[in-house]
Amino acid sequence: MRRIFALLVGLLFALPALAWNSAGHRLSAVIAWQFMAPETRRFVERTLKDHPDHSNWVAKSGTGEAVLIFAEAANWPDSIRQDPRFYDAEREPPTPPVAGLPDNARHRDWHYTDFDRHGRRGRGHIDRQIEILAQSIRSTENAQEITWALPWLTHLIGDLHQPLHAGRAEDRGGNEIDIIDTDKPDRAPINLHRWWDDLPGSSSLRGERLKQRAETLMAEHLPPPQGSVGLWLAESRQLLEEAYPDRQRDGVWLVEPEFKARAQRSARRQLLAAGFRLARQLDAIVEARVSRGTR
Repeated sequence: MRRIFALLVGLLFALPALAWNSAGHRLSAVIAWQFMAPETRRFVERTLKDHPDHSNWVAKSGTGEAVLIFAEAANWPDSIRQDPRFYDAEREPPTPPVAGLPDNARHRDWHYTDFDRHGRRGRGHIDRQIEILAQSIRSTENAQEITWALPWLTHLIGDLHQPLHAGRAEDRGGNEIDIIDTDKPDRAPINLHRWWDDLPGSSSLRGERLKQRAETLMAEHLPPPQGSVGLWLAESRQLLEEAYPDRQRDGVWLVEPEFKARAQRSARRQLLAAGFRLARQLDAIVEARVSRGTR
């Protein structure tokens, strides 16, 4: 009975939406690939080949192209939420180690940072963990550490550019805000966080359509200033006011055409920003490693 209760609690905690959906993370990775220096692309390709899930990414990519494998790797920290090889440290005992990885915890609290109404930090470590992972890849000589950290860094930089991942503690980053799309009034309400996650498009977006969509985003917007992780967090915080609908009916917020158009423009800019900044971050890491004579 206790085992069943624990599983139910685990499912309850797993219900909130994740982050950009699979399309969003793939798009940011493909955009990053276009901006990366050639040596950085080679570093990423070599690193991912040593990951125990590399063959899965090759299969999902459809073609085995390095850029599309990178796009699949960007979703890995979300995919392990349903993978029995991994565990939730706060609620479960550790599972057996995964060969080739130094860590097999799911680290759910790495994907976001919540703030209360006074701007004080609550749960979550996304900005801090990005800096830790980047420093680890930059300085470690441990190949397994690099192989494990690279998909995490790729994913979290994408997450940080989804405004509700630097969200309000009182509504758990929009997970407790129900919305109805007025273009689809017959559909059941969903939460605002999930609605934002799905703005990049269908999670089935892959292959040539994925690359074409990334090219469109790059043509639409100029790359933003690189800045620091702190700047990226501050930008997401500033977007929060615009991330919530303007009007509600019967306690449910309404996603109306004007709000939807505004949110879609913001999401496209943020996906481009995440990809560009990821590329510059990885370029800087590879340059640092080369300067020390490591690869």
